[in-house]
Amino acid sequence: MTGPADGTARDPGLQPERTRLAWRRTTLACTVVAALAVRQAVRGPATPLHLSAVALTALLWLAFLRTAHHRIADLAAPRPPGLAPRSALGAALFTVALAGMAVALLV
Repeated sequence: MTGPADGTARDPGLQPERTRLAWRRTTLACTVVAALAVRQAVRGPATPLHLSAVALTALLWLAFLRTAHHRIADLAAPRPPGLAPRSALGAALFTVALAGMAVALLV
């Protein structure tokens, strides 16, 4: 990747490291949501609705974890590629769905 019109090489600086740390923080937040969902289901009545919500939360968490792991691995490269629009959309949808599951389990 080149820089401005003068053709100099782009110096990414610490941007890939900050992005990697942001992915790790988001993964940690999603893990907390999944753990709280399991805790809520174990403490409350074990209805089929609660169990299916926990299962869906676990699947969403695993999908997000896979997406985040691949992105973190990509950022370790000397010249990390840009985030594909499909991956960005998937990560955003997983995050919103996990937040929705957290709200649904608390209500």
